[in-house]
Amino acid sequence: MTATIQIQPNTLGPTVNRNVYGHFAEHLGRCIYEGIWVGESSEIPNVRGIRADVAEALRAIDIPVLRWPGGCFADEYHWKDGVGPRENRPAMINTHWGGVVENNHFGTHEFMDLCEQLDTDAYICGNVGSGSVQEMMEWVEYLTSPADSPMANWRRANGRDEPWRVPFFGVGNESWGCGGNMRPEYYADEYRRYNTFVKNYGPNKIYRIACGANNRDYRWTDVVMERVGSLMDGLSLHNYTLNGGKWPPSGSATDFQEDQWFSVLKHALSMDDLVAKHAAEMDKHDPDKQVGMVVDEWGTWFAVESGTNPGFLYQQNTMLDALVGAVHFHIFHRFADRISMANIAQTVNVLQAMILTDGPRMLRTPTYWVFEMFKVHQGAATVPVSITSPTYSFAGEGLPAISASATQRSGSNILDVSLANLDPDQAHEVTLGHGGSSTKISGRLLTASTMQAHNTFDNPDLVQPVEFNDFAVTGESMKFTLPAKSILMLSIES
Repeated sequence: MTATIQIQPNTLGPTVNRNVYGHFAEHLGRCIYEGIWVGESSEIPNVRGIRADVAEALRAIDIPVLRWPGGCFADEYHWKDGVGPRENRPAMINTHWGGVVENNHFGTHEFMDLCEQLDTDAYICGNVGSGSVQEMMEWVEYLTSPADSPMANWRRANGRDEPWRVPFFGVGNESWGCGGNMRPEYYADEYRRYNTFVKNYGPNKIYRIACGANNRDYRWTDVVMERVGSLMDGLSLHNYTLNGGKWPPSGSATDFQEDQWFSVLKHALSMDDLVAKHAAEMDKHDPDKQVGMVVDEWGTWFAVESGTNPGFLYQQNTMLDALVGAVHFHIFHRFADRISMANIAQTVNVLQAMILTDGPRMLRTPTYWVFEMFKVHQGAATVPVSITSPTYSFAGEGLPAISASATQRSGSNILDVSLANLDPDQAHEVTLGHGGSSTKISGRLLTASTMQAHNTFDNPDLVQPVEFNDFAVTGESMKFTLPAKSILMLSIES
């Protein structure tokens, strides 16, 4: 069966918020230390302690926003321990992730320096679980106040005269679990109290994000929206893609067969239903969609790599991860009127990472290349797409083989169409109607020879995009073959 895709370029929909392509860097495993921070005395090239190669790679994918310091770590992090001369900073134990002792050398100033090096917005998650209202209030003042005030003057004494711009602030993380094991009613009251003291100083205006639900806990969304929806700008949602859709995480990130391939993609596609149902709960209390859904933790979660610390959540990354990323973005585009941000977990060396490091060596994962190919969707207007897809069948079940999304770049006549073929073995013919004459079409393809193919430190470029121009154009449509287990980005200029 030929896949048929029809695009309506003259009917523009909601804009894809560029922050949908956001990232998450937690003090977890080797994400911060070794992955991002090596220290100024390291032999690894760095800029003020931040790895130069990692920063360069992340700049290339136009990261719009970066969430920090957690995750579960956020609700045991006391920010005052991470400012001032590094040699005077007290160490802390990371009780959530591996029980390691951290020296607090990467703190507020280092994170904000990272954001400036990446030209990205900061999304800071405050400590509600074990921190005080005063502690959170003073952190916001330290970061953003231009006044002659105690916290602002402490910031100046620590080397930063001008306040930083902090557009996003989360009031707690996973308060239903590691952030305090709260009921939604209790969290709503805590949110009211803490949020009161998250102040706007000078020109800095904070987009306040409340702790939302864990996967299918629709009641949490309903209760929090009802009780404090008018006091927030965004409500978070966490959902990880799991083998078989079941907790705890299982299966190898690289040593798997088609049963795992199918079950993981099936679970990834269920994100559409999950978002729709949480959006419906939000609509009950916010029909004008003033509160954004912030999917600030998403991505694949498998068993850790053999021989690594189980608390470090280190896993490899194949074309399966890349396809999970592609279909998530297509879903996020479909809900562009509600989703204001998403943050993949995590940026370096943890879970579905963009980048893996090993001492001085670094590699870009297949997921990295999805972000790099799809960055043209950031801030673009959605364009309606209708798809008639062949079925990818396995063990008596079926999934749509083809996923697609389209956007129109702002102020231009360029249509960007991303497609994914979830079938690991079968290429599919595609007829794509783009609704207009084309003067220039370019394409880039990401695929691999096997399901398990991944980049290694000895072969870091095995899986990466290549130019694609094997298509035939007739009038307002084009035909091409979409290879098995592949992701294609087409840019059509008219």
